[in-house]
Amino acid sequence: MNCPKCRLEQNDENRECLRCGLIFSRYKPLDYDRILKRQSSHKTEKRSPLKRIIDYMFHTKDKIEIVYFVGRMIVFVFLFIWSIKFFQSSIESNYVGRSFMHLVNLPFHEAGHIVFRPLGRVMHSLGGSLGQVIMPLICTLVLLIKTRDTFGASIGLWWMGESILDMAPYINDARSLSLQLLGGNTGVSAPYGFHDWNFILTELNLLRHDHLIAGMAATGGKLIMSISLLWGLILMIRQFSRLASSG
Repeated sequence: MNCPKCRLEQNDENRECLRCGLIFSRYKPLDYDRILKRQSSHKTEKRSPLKRIIDYMFHTKDKIEIVYFVGRMIVFVFLFIWSIKFFQSSIESNYVGRSFMHLVNLPFHEAGHIVFRPLGRVMHSLGGSLGQVIMPLICTLVLLIKTRDTFGASIGLWWMGESILDMAPYINDARSLSLQLLGGNTGVSAPYGFHDWNFILTELNLLRHDHLIAGMAATGGKLIMSISLLWGLILMIRQFSRLASSG
């Protein structure tokens, strides 16, 4: 079917337009069934998969509340300024490990060890890092697909990028074992296997590449954070245009 307002092609099961946010049941309710039947009987314009993805990613509701817009703007500006500090800090400084977000990531890191424990010792150790990345990814997908909160999804993506960046100092410490770990110990004084990335890279015969892998994690995390900020900025611009047109 096509949206009666913006003509976007979408699934007949949808109750809200992916582009303009129109709630179909509230659009001429008496004619709603007739519109669906008429549109389903006509050949609709084919749209490329890329166009569908773009429409989905940048969905903005037709009506924007000023209170929500201002709140989102405050969150965006805060994350943008905070991200600059993350970007300017080196792996060796471990700024990300001393930030508030490290405390947010830590419970999911520890939970990941428990979840992946049945898969063997390597996956048990790797599960901590996987856990702290999978959780923000789940939040991003739920907000994007289930609740259709694209701005919230951009924040979830920022969290995922930050969580990947959070792993970089830990990976970088795999040989030096000088980083203070949970409980106050360092890898030097702890038994073999206590330091996740020392154990993982040793078992995979990649320990000599710890700095390279850490650099890749830091670069990838910063890149994802940058993409999320760009995504959020575009959404804020679209929401502002809707807000201005409705005012």
